[in-house]
Amino acid sequence: MNEGMSRRRALRVAVIGQGFMGRAHGFGWARAAALEASRLTPELAVLCGRDRAVLAAHAELYGFASWSDDWAEVVGRDDVDLVDICTPGAAHAEMALAALAAGKHVLCEKPLARTSAAAREIVNVAESSPGFFMPAMCMRFWPGWSWLKQSVEKGAYGKLLAARFRRVSERPGWSGQGTYAGGMDLGGALFDLHIHDSDFAQFLCGRPDAVFSTGVMDAAGSIDHVVTQYIYPGGPAVYAEGSWLQTKGFDMAFTVHCERAALDFSFARGADALQISEPGQDTRSIHFDEPDGYGAEIRYFVECVANRRRPAMVTARDGLTALEICEAEEKSIRTGLVAKL
Repeated sequence: MNEGMSRRRALRVAVIGQGFMGRAHGFGWARAAALEASRLTPELAVLCGRDRAVLAAHAELYGFASWSDDWAEVVGRDDVDLVDICTPGAAHAEMALAALAAGKHVLCEKPLARTSAAAREIVNVAESSPGFFMPAMCMRFWPGWSWLKQSVEKGAYGKLLAARFRRVSERPGWSGQGTYAGGMDLGGALFDLHIHDSDFAQFLCGRPDAVFSTGVMDAAGSIDHVVTQYIYPGGPAVYAEGSWLQTKGFDMAFTVHCERAALDFSFARGADALQISEPGQDTRSIHFDEPDGYGAEIRYFVECVANRRRPAMVTARDGLTALEICEAEEKSIRTGLVAKL
């Protein structure tokens, strides 16, 4: 064994939740463990969820050493260093606070909590916790979207003038026994889906001064379609649409207008998702090797833990602000007025 290998340490990981996001993170951790590119190598310790048959099958599929249907037992285990929370958002605060209290590092899916008040409690605890905390805002790491952030920061195509984001899908059916239709308060598409674009708007342009939103509510009052104008005095013009009203399929997209180019992304275009149009030139595509943002955010968090550096790409406060923006959007929809932040 060479000297570099001998200094490599294990980071023992537990993933809680085996719905769509839990499966995506399970594959992400399996890929990260196989790479062994860090001084801190992920070790797949335990998979946690509600369905024992699913857990047993997924633990074998991803390569986890064990599985459990008791999340409280998992966060207290001595053989777990990092807890990855992939459950529905209403459960995040309780689990995150318990894991932080147990001294674990925590990666937590969006939204950070169901309310900004609960999210603020997580932030306060996380900032003084020995374990590191990071919201899993995957669009900050997504191929094409992370490129957009870097291009705008560098001014590669001149000043950002306007940006449109769109994220639409059919109502989720991936969450086992009716999580989204069974009365659990998840906040509808506004908090479960559209929050990605509210977060990316603040990542790209900063926290807006205010929002003006319109939307469509379901019978229970959850907002399942939202269109928002993020108000930045002096520009740029930024707006986003999020929806669970699609009859089939999913798409996420952006169109960003800069002084010298239009940058356009559509998930539906597959390998040619990102296209650039510049005056006097043919439209061209940019391709990326990374398949999604889950693996990149996982590797980033591992590197933060390995280097004992609190995450900066996305912080607990960023997760709180994204939730505050969505709450302002909800207020605007329900009142018909501009909502200040």
